[in-house]
Amino acid sequence: MRVDVRALGACNRLAEQGAKQAAGALSDLTGTDLAVEVTGASVASGEDLAESFAGRESIGVSVGLRGGLDGEAVLAFDAVNADALLSLLPGGGSMERSAVTEVGNIALGGFLDGWANYLGKAIDMTPPRYFEADGAAVLPDGALAGDGVFLFESRLDATTTDLDFSIYMLPDSGPFRDLIVGKTAPAATAGGEANGGTTSTAVPYESLSTFSSLAKEGSANAADNIAMMTGLETSVDVSRLRFVPLADVPAEVGTEPHAGTVFELQGEPSGYLAILFEESSAAAVADAMLPMDPNEPLGDMAENALCELGNVMTSGFIDGWANVLGTTITHSPPEFVHDIGASTISPLVAKLSERQDYGFVIDTAIRTEGIQARCDVYALPDERELARALDRLSES
Repeated sequence: MRVDVRALGACNRLAEQGAKQAAGALSDLTGTDLAVEVTGASVASGEDLAESFAGRESIGVSVGLRGGLDGEAVLAFDAVNADALLSLLPGGGSMERSAVTEVGNIALGGFLDGWANYLGKAIDMTPPRYFEADGAAVLPDGALAGDGVFLFESRLDATTTDLDFSIYMLPDSGPFRDLIVGKTAPAATAGGEANGGTTSTAVPYESLSTFSSLAKEGSANAADNIAMMTGLETSVDVSRLRFVPLADVPAEVGTEPHAGTVFELQGEPSGYLAILFEESSAAAVADAMLPMDPNEPLGDMAENALCELGNVMTSGFIDGWANVLGTTITHSPPEFVHDIGASTISPLVAKLSERQDYGFVIDTAIRTEGIQARCDVYALPDERELARALDRLSES
């Protein structure tokens, strides 16, 4: 099966529109404004999903989908926020199970309306099932069994209270397969001219799953390099390949100050890679490498230390990609950044947005023990070049 990333982009827009409809329905029900933070499609193995959801305690509602689209849809929120949700519901939410079930039924119905309209077919929902779940048990039975699954995830944020929702949809094959399957066609160069081969936006599904595994391997290599240079035990919390609107990436990084390094990648695929620490984490990691002036925790010495660290981390990422893809990938000297998170990533997004609206984002959270340091890695490859490399991988 070949996945057409432009068709996947259309599906992602449907998920975003559905999330907005769900937010509107919940806003009407609770009287609280809700905004869609981000919507993206992940390609992940069952093992990756299990790791991504580890440590979460959720309550919510799940429904089965039949008819125009088969699969499962889930509305979930952190169990610690249950009282906050229930207090917003009519009657004060005295009946937790029935209240949450009502919320889920309304929100998921709104989420799926856009999909049904696009498909021109009704999507039937099974009766909502209330759940209280730990970790990946929030996902439907069987979701963790496959080698690679598509997971559409939308996050909703209450603007006036501490309340976050997530909507997950795991489509089965069938109608969804028809939506995302690409057809063989001449490949387009960056200038739009055909140069033979397969379409520049269609990639073999198996290769996409392989690259998702490479993302995880690169993250582990980067974590090992941090441990080697700092002497601190380091672990990778999350590493998965997501397909998201590029315009949403800066909002994901957020408005907190960050420091780190940015690299431009040359080769196939080209693109950008950003290694960003929250400000306090950057200072702590730099100090672990070389004691810093407490009056200037992110001065010139820290900048040099973080640039050196960024160099070895980036090599850990891209060396594995190049070996498996059979390409050569190099990177520019590190550019040190220290600014609001969204401002550090926006220039990269702007450059890629000149030729694509969506991108594959490899996001990774790397933690070091003892100093509570967290590092987020954003890899933004050129989608056409990534598609060509993955296509060759499928033929080897």
